[in-house]
Parts: sequence; structure tokens; C-alpha cells
Amino acid sequence: MKQKTQRSENPYRFTDTNKRYYTYDYYLRHTFGGKCAKIPINAGFTCPNIDGRCGTGGCIYCSGRGSGDFAELPSLSVSEQYRRVREKLSSKWTTERTIPYFQAHTNTYAPIEQLRALFEEALAQEGVVGLNIATRADCLPEEVCELLSELAERTVLTVELGLQTVHDEVAKRINRGHTFAEFVEGYQRLREASEKIGICVHLIFGLPDETRDMMMESVRRVAELHPDQVKIHLLHVIKGTKMAEEYLAGNYEPLTKEEYVSLVADAIELLPEDIVIARVTGDGMADDLLAPEWSRKKVSVINDIDKLLYERNTHQGKSMKSF
Repeated sequence: MKQKTQRSENPYRFTDTNKRYYTYDYYLRHTFGGKCAKIPINAGFTCPNIDGRCGTGGCIYCSGRGSGDFAELPSLSVSEQYRRVREKLSSKWTTERTIPYFQAHTNTYAPIEQLRALFEEALAQEGVVGLNIATRADCLPEEVCELLSELAERTVLTVELGLQTVHDEVAKRINRGHTFAEFVEGYQRLREASEKIGICVHLIFGLPDETRDMMMESVRRVAELHPDQVKIHLLHVIKGTKMAEEYLAGNYEPLTKEEYVSLVADAIELLPEDIVIARVTGDGMADDLLAPEWSRKKVSVINDIDKLLYERNTHQGKSMKSF
């Protein structure tokens, strides 16, 4: 009699392991034929909620590196950053396939010819099979969408949009600088520009003043938009941020590990089964992380999410309605 395992009992269809959700690893293997190394690039951009267009100071949780904590210095060319990071990752990854990831700050917030030159330089590097560009939905004017559409004809392009929450009062609290309605407007403009552009939406669990029901409402609204990918992040309290000031003053309490794992499992159940869940937790720079301490053990968090889904006998999309 064949022994039952988590893998053999897994009812979810977009998997070949024990994972009960559409992992980024599965997506990469089925899109490119194997694993790919993401190469973070810091092109030296700013954000409209930093330079004064819609605010100053940036999001209250964001470090001065604009989420590009693992990239090289922006003073280096794209080619040099790519070379250095690829060399560092060579001991970890055996693959020759790479995806440059313009990660730091808002990577469509610059003159169109500057954007074109930077993206073209990245695509010209050895081993590149795709391109990821992180930006904001309020920084997608028509000419930028046209450029992205052009790029999507030549490579596997994913544009990552930082939403974090659908609740405007929370967005104001974190100094995001645009409303959910403005997000949807930019999202739709990008979607209409080309069906070949992959869209990834970012959510953060644990934002200040946000309840569990509010977080799940964000998941439901994103499910209705039906992006190609979703990234779920835990709010990290990083030294030197406004969030750190609030935490150290006793005005913010991070989620517990148990709370976060349960939230992610609930979110997975609510997301359509064909959406790639590109991340279920994230990294904070080890030396700069103030809280939560448990988030340092990322593998443990991921394993606990897998265990909870198995214990519930559930999987991605099980609790959603048809959209």
C-alpha cells in the first residue's frame, strides 16, 4: 500500500510538490524551464511621496534604500550592478538564467528616454530571460505604458505595483500618497496597454491600525482585479524609519508569528488558483531589523504556512467565489 504524504494528498493543481499554492518557483520552472536568479538593480530613482509631488518622507516603513536593500550602489551602472550581484549569487544559484529586477523606489518615475536606456541596458546582459520593474500605479502615464508594452513584446516582463492596502485611511497613515481609486486607474491603464505585461500586486500584512477583516478585504479586492501575481509581505520595523520611531515609542505592536501565518493561509484561500503567489513573506536587512524578531527565520514561517494549509485540508482558491 502506497504511503500517504502531503504531496500525494495535495488537491491543488498548479504544483508538483507539497505546496498548496502557486509558488514563484513553480512559475519559473514552467515559464523558463528551470530556476532563475533575480538580480536587484538600484537605478537611483526617487518616489512622488519623497520628492514632494504628492508628499515627502516616503512610506513610513520604507528604508532610505527604497526597498532595494540587497542591491548595489545606484552610482554604479546597471551593467556593473548586474555583474557584481550575479557574481555574489553564483555560489547560491547554479542557473545561468537571470531576471534583472528594478526594485528600489519607483522605477517608472523618470523621463521616458532615461527609462528606455536603463531597461535596454539590463536586457542586454548575458543570461537575461525576463525583466521585473517595481513601481506605483500612479506613475504609469500613457507613454510609460507604451514603452512597457514594447518591452513585453521582446521579453517576459513583470511590472510590480505597491498597493499594500485598499483602505485609503491606512494608505494616508503610511504616507503612500495615492488612493485605491488611483491605483485601480493605473492598474487598468497598464492592463489595457498589453495583455503580455504581467502584473504583480504587493500587499503588506500588519500595517498600523489595520484589522484582520481589513487585511482580508484588501485580498478580496485584489482577487477581483485578478493580477498575474501577488506578493504578500510582513511589515518589518526597520531602523531609521518613521515606523521605527512609532515602535520604539510603544505605539505599534507587530503581528505574532501565529497571527501572520493564519492571515497568509486565509489570503491564499481567497486568491484565485491561477494567480502566482510570488512571495508569502519577505526579508529585512538583518542588522537593521527591529521587529518582529521571529521574521528572521523565514524558512520556519514558510514551513508553518504549509503545515497550516495541510492541517486545514485547504489550498489556494478554495474559499473564493468565481470572479
